[in-house]
Amino acid sequence: MIITLKAIDRENYESCLQLATAPEQQKFVAPNAYSLVQAAYEPELFPLGIYDEETMVGFLLYDFDSELPGWSMSRFMIDKKHQGKGYGKQALQLFLNYFYAKYGSVPLYTSVSISNGVAQQLYEKFGFVTLEEFSYTYNDVTYHEFRLKKTASQSG
Repeated sequence: MIITLKAIDRENYESCLQLATAPEQQKFVAPNAYSLVQAAYEPELFPLGIYDEETMVGFLLYDFDSELPGWSMSRFMIDKKHQGKGYGKQALQLFLNYFYAKYGSVPLYTSVSISNGVAQQLYEKFGFVTLEEFSYTYNDVTYHEFRLKKTASQSG
């Protein structure tokens, strides 16, 4: 298994649109179509495909969040057909290496649904520390999440 990250562009966006989480995970991450539309119209959003050789197995979106202010890994998903194969761990490590090589020793934030203990444990294994609990409402749905932060010097 050779994991790489590739920018989403006109050559591979359709593969990204075909990726999906398991039904019980859909409440945890926005659909990739929504993320790609956001990236098309909002500056400082960077969509990446997660590949095993030539097959896209997942998706990641990172951005500069002016509300924090700071860099955030705002979307991270592995397609339901490819879960349980170690792609998430490898892709997260690859992204962290890429991110810190590109941006230096700046903090990186992410958030996770309070009810998504699997993702929270994964992030914590890679050095993210839970900072706070917060809630927000979007399209009349209220989401409850933890904000996590990682610095380049933290393990992972």
